[in-house]
Amino acid sequence: MSQAATDTIRSPLGSKDRVKTAFAAALGTSVENYDFIAYGTAAALYFGAVFFPAEDPLVSTLLAFATLAVGFVMRPLGGAIGGYLGDRYGRKPVLVGAMIVMGAATFAIGLMPTYAQIGVAAPIILTVIRMVQGLAFGAEWGGAITMAYEHAPWHRRGMFAAIPQSGNPLGIALASGMFAWSSTLEGDWQWRTPFLFSAVLVIVALVVRSRLSESPEFQEAQAKGRTEKNPFVATLRDDWRGILRVIALRVVESFAYYSTATYLLSYITEREPELRSVALGAITAASITAIAVTFLAGSLTDRIGRRPIYIAGCIAAALFAFPMYLLTNAGQPVLVVTVFIVGIGFIHAALTGTQGALLTEQFRTATRTSGASLGYQIAAALGGFAPLLAAALVGVFGWPGASLLYLGAAMIGLVGILVTKETWGRAERERVQALVEDARR
Repeated sequence: MSQAATDTIRSPLGSKDRVKTAFAAALGTSVENYDFIAYGTAAALYFGAVFFPAEDPLVSTLLAFATLAVGFVMRPLGGAIGGYLGDRYGRKPVLVGAMIVMGAATFAIGLMPTYAQIGVAAPIILTVIRMVQGLAFGAEWGGAITMAYEHAPWHRRGMFAAIPQSGNPLGIALASGMFAWSSTLEGDWQWRTPFLFSAVLVIVALVVRSRLSESPEFQEAQAKGRTEKNPFVATLRDDWRGILRVIALRVVESFAYYSTATYLLSYITEREPELRSVALGAITAASITAIAVTFLAGSLTDRIGRRPIYIAGCIAAALFAFPMYLLTNAGQPVLVVTVFIVGIGFIHAALTGTQGALLTEQFRTATRTSGASLGYQIAAALGGFAPLLAAALVGVFGWPGASLLYLGAAMIGLVGILVTKETWGRAERERVQALVEDARR
């Protein structure tokens, strides 16, 4: 029996704010992803030359990707802090606080002096800001997903948890679209403008999120004394198996995205500089496609269960590992677009659409934000090294090295889902549906 059924909330039909909460969570998630992904795009296209010595382009690229990875290293700490606060004091304060911190850090990058202006101090300051970004992003995800999940009707939790997940590709589309437009500007404005523009998005998201009500499931657990005094310790003590499952399930999705949207983008633009705008446009198109696919995948899990969709996504990733580079190496714009749409718009989106409910259901209410956040962000920290590892492997083995890395992540995810029990099987669906029908009478 899934944890979704054993924990109780006020009504099987969800809270009166269920729709507003899900879309507010999605708006905030899209802004957080815009901010975080903007850095990855800038690292692939600009930061090697802007913030590091330019004598060796390969070394500069590797250093830029290393600062990208630093942000991922900080995400587990952010997840631990955000999870602790969310399980101890409530989900809403974490959402608002993470948004403020992320917005300030991203805006600061847009104001950064370059290596040519202040020398070695530039990459040092950039790294510190990137660490702050990682903390904020790590703290945000668990609260957003948990809020949407716990406000949702019991029989539609897959769909509602997929709504904030749909905010991920929306933020990616916004960031990619902004960089595609800003590439037409002159000089440093090409990379500064997307970071400065984020201030507008952050203000809008803060206004919306500040009006949300707290999770009814958390409020009920708090009223009945079922919260943990130290959720972090309780999670490690009681739910460590769930954390390991989440890490395995998340690795494939994280590697799938950053191997494609960050490393493959860099790979294409280094080989075929004239395809830069095509690749950026392809990421934007793929991200728009992913918004719908993410939502549809989450909705489908409510009908057939979580595991079938995730198994299919992992198998598709494994089968796509080598074709993605074979198609890209042809240098044809239509094939480049196809690779990004398949990799991001379908494979990655199917995984993220399933994750909202699947990962959340590995934990009980009292440790849900902590457990899901820790596992999710530890795997994200590993995934953050995907571009760096891919670049290093390609330097040794050529493009097959990047394909093998992608394939390895897919196999880890496949093993992870095969050893994970279904949290929303037929018997559970029928039982919850009966409760929902009773509540409607």
